[in-house]
Amino acid sequence: MSIRQARRGADADKETEWWRGAVIYQIYPRSFQDSNGDGIGDLAGITRRLAYVASLGVDAVWISPFFKSPMLDFGYDIADYRAIDPMFGTLADFEALIAEAHRLGLKVIIDQVYSHTSDRHAWFTESRSSRDNPKADWYVWADPKPDGTPPNNWLSVFGGSAWQWDSTRCQYYLHNFLSGQPDLNFHNPAVQDAILDTARFWLDRGVDGFRLDALNFLFHSRGLEDNPPAPPIERLGADTPAVNPYRYQRHLYDKNRPEVVAFLKRFRRLLNDYPGTMSIGEVGESRRSLELMAEYTCGGDRLHMCYSFDFLSPEPPTPARIRGMVERFEECAGDGWTCWSFSNHDVMRHASRWAAGLADPGTYLRMLATLLLSLKGSVCLYQGEELGLTEASLDFEDLQDPYGIQFWPAFKGRDGCRTPMVWSGEAPNGAFSEGKPWLPVAPEHLPLAVSNQESDPTALLNHYRTMLAFRARHPELVKGDIRFIGESGRVLAFERRLAGRAMLVAVNMSGEQATIALGTQACEAIPGFDAGGRFEKGELTLRPYGCWFARTEDGGGE
Repeated sequence: MSIRQARRGADADKETEWWRGAVIYQIYPRSFQDSNGDGIGDLAGITRRLAYVASLGVDAVWISPFFKSPMLDFGYDIADYRAIDPMFGTLADFEALIAEAHRLGLKVIIDQVYSHTSDRHAWFTESRSSRDNPKADWYVWADPKPDGTPPNNWLSVFGGSAWQWDSTRCQYYLHNFLSGQPDLNFHNPAVQDAILDTARFWLDRGVDGFRLDALNFLFHSRGLEDNPPAPPIERLGADTPAVNPYRYQRHLYDKNRPEVVAFLKRFRRLLNDYPGTMSIGEVGESRRSLELMAEYTCGGDRLHMCYSFDFLSPEPPTPARIRGMVERFEECAGDGWTCWSFSNHDVMRHASRWAAGLADPGTYLRMLATLLLSLKGSVCLYQGEELGLTEASLDFEDLQDPYGIQFWPAFKGRDGCRTPMVWSGEAPNGAFSEGKPWLPVAPEHLPLAVSNQESDPTALLNHYRTMLAFRARHPELVKGDIRFIGESGRVLAFERRLAGRAMLVAVNMSGEQATIALGTQACEAIPGFDAGGRFEKGELTLRPYGCWFARTEDGGGE
């Protein structure tokens, strides 16, 4: 009997939609906590720190890949979907992690990378061995053009052609990322079956959900048509660095294909066999992200929710931008659900991306946390954002990320957001490891360590705890509908409403005092969450980066 089957009876009466409005804490395992002194975080280290994560008031953890891998892309190049890489521990370590998380009331979500594998995966070894073996069509192979060049103009996200020559088959294989990450051929039903079997393996071990990496890369066009060029205006909003030629194309044929939906329906049917499990998809697309998120989550028979890079971009959030994104998703999605985040393991931390150079970055970060935890949707927090960690500045010699090495110095890669978590401001390496960390601990992070903020009621860490507890007490903030109120270039105001409960939220996103007209609506400010504003005669005045919460006429009590 599997762990999941043993738990199913006890959990049968529990809510299966725990994910709707959940707050998820992302853990990048290499950098969270090292338990054995090798300088690399591991599963036992995560287990040791789960009590801290639970103390924040989040609902779940999302753990980035810990599977067997040559680590060319630090775990996103998987060589065995069912094996744990020895650097992270053992299956027994993972089962202990699951048990401790569930004891603390935390759900566990694990990363799954289905669009590609490592070139050291047994599937690829067999596939490349000949053109007629049983797995010959498990990856995307194509003959060269008559002059020997790749079959089309598709580009890799990490630079250069998306095609790599293989001298055994005398064909090219597709890799949307590194050449060591060949793309699986999802047009082959056997590939889909094998992938679903790997998901079932982890479901049987008690995981509560999956985060699907690079979801919109699963399928390619069988015709292998050239992508058309992107007009210069479209290159400005791309989700790759300005020095990357990837943004020079409209990616019509190498990703975002309609066949993704049919696979998601198969995936959802599998999850439905494990009540209480969920899925969240990453949409790596800058031009049609909200439409794809809606397409992948609507109808109740696809993914449970998606997130995109819309709020992970360099462009600072404004009232108009936030409102526009949320309203556009609501318009597109119908009954679909989204998940918002401001930072993750792939982008510069928002404490640097948006707050650098501000006169009062601390208050600004409090405002952003309040806003993120008040919008309609689920939320992903990235380890260390609750401490206000900034992007670490690394020397070229310290870089590990192949993406940053490729485009240095114009783009420094993703290592700056992946440096070790700081637990103590006094201990060596911030108490992350007793050995030499795989990436340097940023000296500027040590004053922001957990130990330095725990006892300070004004610290950003405790602001996150306060807001998470406030959110949990108010179902309308977790699952309620949203309606935006008024127009202002500085203030974002909206109402969250659920089953007769209603709450008004107003956030001054500027560094200056601002006002917004709220009309004659009856409001009662919520004590302890109203210090940022003053409401008189239908007009709300907010201090710089001030936030204000009030019950509206049919709202419930605090």
